Amino acid sequence: MRIFKIVFWILWRIWFYILMALPILAMLPFLLISISREKWYPGFFVMARFWGKFILFFMGFRVRADFEEQLEPGKSYMLVANHTSMTDIMLMLSLVKNPFVFVGKMELVKIPLFGFFYKRTCILVDRNSSKSRMEVFTRAQKRLSQGLSICIFPEGGVPDDENMLLDEFKDGAFRLAIEHQIPIVPMSFPDNKKRFSYTFLSGSPGKMRAKVHSFVSTEGFSATRKADIQELKRQVRAVILEGLQGFENKKSA
Repeated sequence: MRIFKIVFWILWRIWFYILMALPILAMLPFLLISISREKWYPGFFVMARFWGKFILFFMGFRVRADFEEQLEPGKSYMLVANHTSMTDIMLMLSLVKNPFVFVGKMELVKIPLFGFFYKRTCILVDRNSSKSRMEVFTRAQKRLSQGLSICIFPEGGVPDDENMLLDEFKDGAFRLAIEHQIPIVPMSFPDNKKRFSYTFLSGSPGKMRAKVHSFVSTEGFSATRKADIQELKRQVRAVILEGLQGFENKKSA
């Protein structure tokens, strides 16, 4: 029985990367045009959303989203969620209609084809370089001034310990949100780790739930006060953690 599971996992992982490539190849001319100018990014984003939904659907993931509050068209937000899987990217794209830009790690540039567009449309950060971290703020500020939203997974990466429900948060997303006085949209993704974790021989099709919590205002906070950044970070982490724990309690009930 174990051997059949292993064969399934290997083929299923290969299928995932095939699904990543197929829509990119099909839309290649339009994607290349859309990334040739920054002002055409919203067109790229529409195709990126299709790409994300395509992968989730044909991987057998059934998205079930609960919105406590709806995003307003044309408004900028700071989107934050727990990070456990590559499918976090696809799920975020499927949930949010407002054009946004990911702040992501350099390593994903190495993925063939996907990495080409990832490098040219996302804000990349080398977390071992203080210079790179500072450049992220400059590029993110430019994108926010263009009316886009920003998505950051504030744990700063996927925790090595897969039993960890939620790691500690970095300051960056909260400092940026305060500086631009934009609302923070906390999201809880409880199933992505179970469905498609970074452990190769694991995962399965099935329900992929998400909860988009009520937005957290940045009014009254100052980016020059370290205590304000820490308090906002604490509030947002508590919301996401409570959401994840709520899903855990439902499962055990």
